[in-house]
Formats: sequence, C-alpha cells, structure tokens
Amino acid sequence: MTIAKTPAPGISPEVAATSAMNAPQNTRLGIWLMIATTLVFAVQDGISRHLGANYPVTMVVMVRFWFFALFVMAMVARSPGGLRAAVRSHYPWVQLARGVILVAEIAVMLVAFVRLGLIEAHAVFTSYPLLVAALSGPILGEKVGWRRWSAIMVGFAGVLVILQPGYAVFSPWALVPLLAATMFAVYGLLTRFVARKDSASVSFFWTGVVGAVVMTPFGLMQWTWLTPADWGWMALLCCTAALSHWLLIKSYAVAEASAIQPFAYLQLVWASAIGLFVFGETLRTNVAIGAGIVVAAGIFTLWRQRLREKAAARLA
Repeated sequence: MTIAKTPAPGISPEVAATSAMNAPQNTRLGIWLMIATTLVFAVQDGISRHLGANYPVTMVVMVRFWFFALFVMAMVARSPGGLRAAVRSHYPWVQLARGVILVAEIAVMLVAFVRLGLIEAHAVFTSYPLLVAALSGPILGEKVGWRRWSAIMVGFAGVLVILQPGYAVFSPWALVPLLAATMFAVYGLLTRFVARKDSASVSFFWTGVVGAVVMTPFGLMQWTWLTPADWGWMALLCCTAALSHWLLIKSYAVAEASAIQPFAYLQLVWASAIGLFVFGETLRTNVAIGAGIVVAAGIFTLWRQRLREKAAARLA
C-alpha cells in the first residue's frame, strides 16, 4: 500500500491507501471521481459553516466523529483481520497523536469557516501541500530540492497576498486557517511515518476512534439541542462525510494519485461558489490573486513529485 503524497485539503491521507492499488487503472474515471469528491467535500464544508455558526464547534465535530468512527469501524471490519487487526499498531503513541491532531485541526478549521467564511479560509488552507513539502525534511528526513523550495517560497508569498499583513487592519483570525493547514500537514506526515509498518486500515481505525473519544468530553460539556431542521443538516453532514470518503477511495482505486491530485484544488472553486451564492461572501481581489499563486505553486510541487517518482521507477 502507498500513501498519497498530498491529499486534497480536508481529506484524510490514509483514505487513499485503503484502495485496492492493483485494480485496473482508469485515469478519466479517476478524474471525474476526484471532481465529485471535491464537490461533496465543499458541500460538507458549507453545512459545517452553517452548523458551526449556530452551535458549539466542539459539539458539531463530536457528532461528526461519532458517525465517522462508526463508518471507519464498518469499513475496517471488512478488511483482512477485521477490527482485531486494526487495533494493533507498531506506533500506538504516534497514532494517538495523529487522531488528536486531526480532530483539533477540523475544529480549528470550522472556527475559520465561521469567522472568515469559506472563501478566505479555503484560500489560505490551500497552502497545505506546500507545508507538507516544507516539513517532510525535518519530520521524515526526505530531501527537498531547490525547485520545490522555490515553489514553497512562491506559494507562501501567495499566502501573504491573501493575508495582507501590515495593510489596513489585519485580523488575527486570518491566521486560523494557516494554523489548521500546518496541523493537517503534520498529521499527513505522521500518517506517512506510521505507514512504514502499520497498514492503512490500522491508521484509518485509529483516526476515527481516537477523534471520537477525544472530542466526546468537550462536545458533551457544550451540548445544545439542535432544531429539527438542523438535525436534518447534521444528518446530511454525516452522510456527505461518508460519501466523500467513499468517492475518494474509489478515485484512488482506479487512477494514480499523481495523475488526479491536481484536480483536488477544485474544492477551493466549489467552496468559493458556495460562499458567494449561499452565504453572501465576497471575493476580494487579493484573495483571488493569492489563491491563484498558491494553487500554481502547489501544482508545480505535485508535478515535480511525479517526475521524481517516474525517475525512481525507471531506476528500480
């Protein structure tokens, strides 16, 4: 099994690894499945923004992880060895840290959705793949060449264009999605670390269960009864979470990650459209320009990674 190098923002890295990588490859189908995945994830973010603006963030994330944990256990139960094998990890403390970091990142990102809106939060969070590339050296000991470092620097210049520090009145809330992106990058790199010995099903199981256990005390302390309509939105949030992960698994099962990964950036487009037309957000010029720079740098980084993988395959 292999781990996708740079999953779409908001997508758990080990999800891709649960796919049957020896399945027949169909890049065109994989692209369409990835596009559908990003659309469902954007809808999920829109629902999260609505619920997070009206109810405690910890409670919303808790209910989401309850459902996610059940979804994970149902999937893992069908894998070789079942739940008993999924519990056994060679890196239990790292797996525990992964689960805590992910659930905290989701809560932080939900705060960003509420405070900044979908457009600006996603524009900054799109820098996540660049953070993965930058941190892969100190965390995993991977070599990062000057071309990728150049792309990383250009990408973060795009983030500065979005944030506009020192210009007019800078809001500290603008740093919240950057914090979420950093947390998700660390989570992704730790996922690649544990993948050296733990199977994808083990990582998937620990992600869902640890997140649900950790968030439950905080969510219950702030429990607020939802209106009947919002219970419907909560149910839809849980269903879209399961559907998006299922679509993602299918996309990686039929196509190489390096071929379909650039299409993951469409989540920024869908989320921006929802922000504009559903929540009445505005798209500021600096955000559009900065996001374009970040996406271009990220796609260049993916392209360089694909070239390296092809070169390594030829030498193998």
